[in-house]
Amino acid sequence: MIHLINVSKQYSTWAGDRIVLFPTSLTIPTDCGVAVLGRNGSGKSTLLRMIAGVEMPDHGRVVRTVSVSWPLGYGGGISRTMTGRQNVRLIARISGVDEQETIAFVEDFAELGPYMDEAVETYSSGMQSRLNFGISLAIDFDFYLIDEGISAGDQWFRDKCAAAFAERRRKSSGILMVSHNPGTIEQYCDIGLVLYRGQLVPFSNLGDAVRFYCHG
Repeated sequence: MIHLINVSKQYSTWAGDRIVLFPTSLTIPTDCGVAVLGRNGSGKSTLLRMIAGVEMPDHGRVVRTVSVSWPLGYGGGISRTMTGRQNVRLIARISGVDEQETIAFVEDFAELGPYMDEAVETYSSGMQSRLNFGISLAIDFDFYLIDEGISAGDQWFRDKCAAAFAERRRKSSGILMVSHNPGTIEQYCDIGLVLYRGQLVPFSNLGDAVRFYCHG
């Protein structure tokens, strides 16, 4: 399970404080597919980063009883001054997984060739996406977070990511996915959460969540 305990978040903007999430206590099951729906700018990506632990809430805490991935494709932990290989090695060490196996997977998946030994700051955006997704998929987790992830990049790369993710999905206990594509949500998710005006509204029926998101 993932427990949000009195979690809240807001940002200061030129127009004043923007509430992402009012104080919320909620348990998210990790044995199924959970969709996160919300309008653009509602804070869905921020919510995923807080659940992953790569961004802290202003108040409250997030308790995880399973291993949770960072959002697939998330590049916030990548150093642009280090090479691709150095980044993979460092993340493998931090994650406590075999360095050589992780490097071999990323090399094969990302197909960066000699650029694995070049600084990430020299990469094109597409190459950075390949590296980010390769690292995300190289490490096994119980519960995966996806932020529109499998729709990034060109068609060849989207297909490759979707196939690799489908394999991980079969081995994991569940997922939490942000997507605006109803077909994708219906394919992977069983229940829904709607982030609406700073409130996280749970639905045990995915169809009810989609209808609330579309008409709420």
